[in-house]
Amino acid sequence: MRPAQGSSAAVAPSPSASAAATNSLKATQTAPPGTPGTFRVRRLQLTFTEPAHPGPSGESLGPRTLIIQLWYPAGSARGRWPLPLILFAPGFQQCANPYGDLLSAWASAGYVVAGVNFPHSDCKVATATEDDMINQPGDMSYALTRLLALSQRAGDAVSGLIDRREVAAAGQSDGGDTVAALAANTCCEDRRLTAVAVLSGAEWAPMPGRYFAGTVPPMLFVQGSADTVNPPWTSVQLYEGDSGAARYYLDLFGADHTGPYWGTNKTEQIVVRVTVAFFDRYVLGRKTALAVMTRDGNVTGSAAMVSAGAPVPSG
Repeated sequence: MRPAQGSSAAVAPSPSASAAATNSLKATQTAPPGTPGTFRVRRLQLTFTEPAHPGPSGESLGPRTLIIQLWYPAGSARGRWPLPLILFAPGFQQCANPYGDLLSAWASAGYVVAGVNFPHSDCKVATATEDDMINQPGDMSYALTRLLALSQRAGDAVSGLIDRREVAAAGQSDGGDTVAALAANTCCEDRRLTAVAVLSGAEWAPMPGRYFAGTVPPMLFVQGSADTVNPPWTSVQLYEGDSGAARYYLDLFGADHTGPYWGTNKTEQIVVRVTVAFFDRYVLGRKTALAVMTRDGNVTGSAAMVSAGAPVPSG
């Protein structure tokens, strides 16, 4: 759905890192992932051209241009390379940059973060349309395939950067709808995902498949209780539709549609800590991160978190 805020321009790309420069970063710092602020963050922009292909409803799609904005640690997390990846889907008429503080926080905790700007709904499109959302999960899968291929290719700026076994996805608003379908709709499921965070998202009715018809990865649903764009019931529907044991609902009391994800504020810091702990648990397999999620997701007067089908609190 559409936020009331206006669109934002994409950032100018950072200078492309050479393979030699990237390799030099691998030796600059060693630390375990999981703590925002551990690593300095570098930026890189890539452009992918998705070839013509059939869409999920059988329609013929022409070539699609995807602008990929990368945030990544300037140092080797866990004392080794490659690193875990989080694919990120922005909201309607947005590019990844308004979410830059949140995405940079994930990267500073040891993750490569790839914001995927969609060809018919991003901040640069003169006449954006939500009708193309059914094709956006396919854009995410294509971007993942290309990023993994580049990471495997010698001499590229991202050579050796990404661990193909440690891949998560996240998205906000229409981007949340996109990754919900990518994780849990039969039209678009990508089995390479190990965890998915849906930030103020919903089930998108025009998606041609069925939601939660099979096994889905661990999922975290984050929702502001005062959101009037994607109201709380949309995230509750996702949480209650997910029958998996590893499902979580983070209720942000009094928060609106974009405040928890744009800029730096108290609520955004809760989102940072809980999402990093969620990814640490289900992307990196760190069991102790569940205690961190519980601690940081339950803040008197500000937030509450439930799991495994427990009733959603009233914020």
